[in-house]
Amino acid sequence: MGDMNRQQEYVLRTLEERDIRFVRLWFTDIQGYLKSVAVVPAELEGAFQEGIGFDGSAIEGFSRIAESDTIAQPDPSTFQIFPFKSDDGALSARMFCDIAMPDGTPSWADPRQVLRRQMKAAADQGFSCYVHPEIEFFLVKELETEGYPPVPTDNGGYFDQAVTDDAPAFRAHAISALEHMGISVEFSHHENAPGQQEIDLRYADALTMADNVMTFRYLIKQVARRNGVAATFMPKPFHEHAGSAMHTHMSLFEGENNAFHDPDDELRLSGTAKSFIAGILEHAPEITAVTNQWVNSYKRITSGDEAPRAAAWGASNRSAMVRLPMYTQNKAASRRVEVRSPDSACNPYLAYSVLLAAGLKGIEEGYELPNPAEEDVSRMTRRERIAAGYKDLPSDLNSALREMERSELVADALGEHVFEFFLRNKWREWYEYQSQITPWELRNNLSF
Repeated sequence: MGDMNRQQEYVLRTLEERDIRFVRLWFTDIQGYLKSVAVVPAELEGAFQEGIGFDGSAIEGFSRIAESDTIAQPDPSTFQIFPFKSDDGALSARMFCDIAMPDGTPSWADPRQVLRRQMKAAADQGFSCYVHPEIEFFLVKELETEGYPPVPTDNGGYFDQAVTDDAPAFRAHAISALEHMGISVEFSHHENAPGQQEIDLRYADALTMADNVMTFRYLIKQVARRNGVAATFMPKPFHEHAGSAMHTHMSLFEGENNAFHDPDDELRLSGTAKSFIAGILEHAPEITAVTNQWVNSYKRITSGDEAPRAAAWGASNRSAMVRLPMYTQNKAASRRVEVRSPDSACNPYLAYSVLLAAGLKGIEEGYELPNPAEEDVSRMTRRERIAAGYKDLPSDLNSALREMERSELVADALGEHVFEFFLRNKWREWYEYQSQITPWELRNNLSF
């Protein structure tokens, strides 16, 4: 409690010293949409003590109308000042909130609490989980396209300088904004497709990183707007180009030691790491609805373009769902696995929760790691993948939800409330999508 009080005091003192006019209290709904309420500094001390009450029934999936009283409790350890000033030159800041019920118990609907519970499950096994994502997205000229494909801001390709685009200073401005808010950037570069960017964040514990991903999306959109363009994290906005992934590197530590490293193994991979990978592969079909939550997500998965189609693993194999990076294989602290299935539009709290749950299940049950994939899995036929022993990932949201419905692991990881609401919400999305008459159908069937 003493640490928390010191953190609160730091926030209150900084607000006064920096003349910050208001603080945005952030949390996310079950789909991963960012929610915000602004408070003035004079009200923040009371918010630390009592939280901010709001109508939970107005946030989709949070609570029923008869249980609508909900509390947003600011987490002072997440306090950061925004890099942008308002039109009148004033500064503002943000803090993430934990959502609680009026009696102080954590809300089962809060994605942040879902991940917190899963991290505790890891801690109970002696592990702390660290992740670092490679986040891809597109810069386009505008988002209001009336259903037509957007126009990318450049025609660059992989690692191109792309200095002739509509926002030549975008990545520099974006990295500056991220660093200003305490989010360390490892790399940034142009990706394969026109207008496609990638920014890799330096590793952090899973909860901090989920907060960072939410902040990243907000800042990227703000920086894009200030550069006269727009950013989209839609998984696959262009049928002819690769989609946007959020390749996620994961490792487990036991104290100061990387539990994934074994200096005596050929790949420097410990038994713990092998069982962790095996857990993710075994449960891949049932967690896919969470790591790839939109109808559009499956356009990326089924297209190939380095997006995994099946639950396979391999050393340096970018067509596999789980890749073992070999850049620094002898460096113990760097031994990690890269999960390539999540896309940039997932809810990071829930996605990290199910990935961690699947990996921990593999460790707990001693799953055996199958042989690595040495071929290009994306070019294999379905029959060849089955013959090789690979489980196909769901090819659309419908099949992903059916796999999830049968999953005890996902139900336990998310909790009953989030599990049931997620399914209900996503089934509605699928039925709405199914009812659409697409331009492809009209072009091919109207003359029949």
